[in-house]
Amino acid sequence: MAEAVEEVVGQPQQGSIVKDLFSGAVGGMAQVLIGQPFDIVKVRLQTTTEYKGALDCATQIFKNEGGSAFYKGTLTPLLGIGACVSIQFGAFNYARRAFEARNAATQGKSLQQIANSPQPLAYWQYYASGAFAGISNTVLSSPIEHIRIRLQTQPHGAGKLYHGPLDCIGKLSRSPSLLRGLYRGTSVTFLREAQAYGFWFLSFEYMMQSDAKRNGITRKDIPTWKIATYGGIAGEFLWISSYPFDVIKSKMQTDGFGEKQWYKTMRDTFAQTYRQEGLVGFWRGVGPTLLRAMPVSAGTFAVVEVTMRLIS
Repeated sequence: MAEAVEEVVGQPQQGSIVKDLFSGAVGGMAQVLIGQPFDIVKVRLQTTTEYKGALDCATQIFKNEGGSAFYKGTLTPLLGIGACVSIQFGAFNYARRAFEARNAATQGKSLQQIANSPQPLAYWQYYASGAFAGISNTVLSSPIEHIRIRLQTQPHGAGKLYHGPLDCIGKLSRSPSLLRGLYRGTSVTFLREAQAYGFWFLSFEYMMQSDAKRNGITRKDIPTWKIATYGGIAGEFLWISSYPFDVIKSKMQTDGFGEKQWYKTMRDTFAQTYRQEGLVGFWRGVGPTLLRAMPVSAGTFAVVEVTMRLIS
């Protein structure tokens, strides 16, 4: 059975993998352009208490920094998140195909049957595939998000700390080292990505399969507006399931260095947040995050599904 699974998964499904990666990259760029204004408000609310709420935060950003401030640090995530989402969909579909092949092989099906008629997965397998996608993505997403957060939260005007993404990368890599500087917060990012994308893909696949079964149609027959709706709902599940991890990540990635460092470790950040803010501290900024999640996730899944259909 192991040989059968390995042969099916290793077959040039290369064409499928390339399509997964390309459609994911297109979806990732759409995700950034739709979600960046919401994201900067989320990060500001997570890392400071100077704003009364999301509306006050957005108003002050516009008033003090101008409309362009909502797209601070966009270049790095536009390229980087495009790559991240590409990896997410590529890794998810790779893991999904591996599970499909293993499930079919345990039923004694031939290699041709496994390749031509993949079977639906158990829902825990969709979660595991999504978690694998999130973990695979962390090596890129952790530094990319760190750079974006530093650029989003730095002082405006003469007090700027970084003169663009490359300057930020250089300074973080030396503060005091690559792993402790640029890759700060990676431990909690692993936890967030696994949980978030496990629920993201699981909830989307559940809704898509339920729709197809309920209406007696194939996945390709589900209209784009429904794909966008299910994608938007999946985005809510992504953040509700993982938001406390994201708050801790943001706190660690906006902290100072050396004597100015307030949080020592992930565990210390959790402890200090609870002592100082209580449970509400783990959900600060969740409102604009959930508001952002619906259109961003809807756009991502709709673009990915449509792109896949066009290039298939």
